[in-house]
Amino acid sequence: MATSFEKSYPNITRWVTSQGWIEVGQDEYSSSLVRALDEGGMVWEGSTYYGTLEEAFDALETALAEWSENNH
Repeated sequence: MATSFEKSYPNITRWVTSQGWIEVGQDEYSSSLVRALDEGGMVWEGSTYYGTLEEAFDALETALAEWSENNH
């Protein structure tokens, strides 16, 4: 049974279970709040600020949907 996160963010769920991983939070390598990576490196990097974590995940969800459409 799908959890509410899986229902709300199917592309993020698919990404982390079969394609790559995500990172949340700024660090010494990136000022973006959220990013998606795979074995080849950075696939998508979000903005430095979002009003809420939900907004950050919404942006990531959209970006991964577009990435999937263009790369499969």
